[in-house]
Amino acid sequence: MAWPNPFRRRTENTRCCWGYTFEWTDDHITPEEARPLKYSYDVLAEECLQRLDQISPPHRATLPRNNSKFSTEARPSDTIPAKTENEQVPAPRDLYALLRDHAESDAKLRELWLEVNTVPEWVDWAQIARGQDVFYRYGGAALTGLAYQSLLGGMGAARVVETLARTGGFSTKVARRRLYETTQHILQCTKSLESIQPGGAGHASSIRVRLLHAAVRTRIMKLAEQRPEYYRVEEWGTPINDLDSIATIASFSSTLIWVSLPRQGLWMRQQEIADYVALWRYIAYVVGCPTDRFESPAKAKAIMESLLYYEINPSETSKILANNIIKSLEDRPPTWASADMLIASARWLNGNKLVDRLGLPQPGLYYWSLMAGQCLFYMFMCYIYRSIPYLDRRKIAMLRRVFYAVIVDSQSGLQGTESVFDFKYVPEYSILTELGDSEEAKIKSSGVERRNLKWLFYGATFIGFTAWCSVKIASAVWRIVW
Repeated sequence: MAWPNPFRRRTENTRCCWGYTFEWTDDHITPEEARPLKYSYDVLAEECLQRLDQISPPHRATLPRNNSKFSTEARPSDTIPAKTENEQVPAPRDLYALLRDHAESDAKLRELWLEVNTVPEWVDWAQIARGQDVFYRYGGAALTGLAYQSLLGGMGAARVVETLARTGGFSTKVARRRLYETTQHILQCTKSLESIQPGGAGHASSIRVRLLHAAVRTRIMKLAEQRPEYYRVEEWGTPINDLDSIATIASFSSTLIWVSLPRQGLWMRQQEIADYVALWRYIAYVVGCPTDRFESPAKAKAIMESLLYYEINPSETSKILANNIIKSLEDRPPTWASADMLIASARWLNGNKLVDRLGLPQPGLYYWSLMAGQCLFYMFMCYIYRSIPYLDRRKIAMLRRVFYAVIVDSQSGLQGTESVFDFKYVPEYSILTELGDSEEAKIKSSGVERRNLKWLFYGATFIGFTAWCSVKIASAVWRIVW
């Protein structure tokens, strides 16, 4: 939770937004400096996608549909044929495998293949490995921050949500799976050093994500050419542009370091910060995102603050997507947390002002207390374990297995099937994500809430005992002196 600092010294460069205060520096960028990035994008990936579509045309399958402001009769070219009774659903198209297998037969594909498999000179593999460990060192708190601040709080970026809403991928029926697929990518990128190196699972997933972004951008731009009111390029920029990509990398790295974890009572060491930023700078390189804003922790922090200051401005679409995320997660595994608990998490990490603008209700004091208990739990586990190297190594190894088992292998996760980030949620004129209903929950019992209540009790007991001891000691000293 963002508490005001009465000792903070304010200058003419002090800026405040959404409960976060920082000092403006030369590393920060203004809207005028950021504007060109709204219209630049990963041209190479788009050119390669065109080649891959010629080699292996994409499947047309039944897609999730939503009610839409833009509902119209389907044109013949957009009509999706119904499957017959004996027709089998085709296997997802793996763009990474297509790129790999045809890289030598096409100059443009070879250019991309050589780029992603060439390791930049600034990459230090030992540092990358340490950055991977950082994610698991702060495990549960990191996942909490990514879910309720990076993702849900990120819905306050009005421009970005216009692209997300047009894919239909954040309706209540599929938002939870989208969240799991994103987490799968992060887990693959941090699974091992070999996984993020060329040829590894995390490296391959990053390339798949890069090509998926190109597919979404191409599709939306084609629809906007025919109906400019469908997507306002001049106002919102090119879909999934360079600024959006920078914001995504910042939300997974900078926001976690300087906002999410501190609001849960956790501060990384300086070496951990440098290592974690270096990891995400390399991931940014592979996914086709400009990397200059992540050359150092100072620059990574500055770009996050610049985007927070100028880009976060929730719209009505922001409210819809934020509420859909809560509805898709409430009373669902693995945490079985109630909607009030999820909203309390969002408010604790993002602040009341932003979450009010996202249209989420105010939970009761009980759930704020549970969040305090959760923070005490994370602080105890993270600080104790990281201070003892043996326990630190055991925890990191254990969480690598547990997170992957819960997110990918479990029946409540991706059911043992790794996503290849195929183009499932294809933008259409008839698709615009609208506010959905909550998914029916199987049970209402929340283990995470019981855990948080228990740690709140532990914390209150410890504080009470410490206060009692302090009074006793002070009384004894007083009697001796007087």
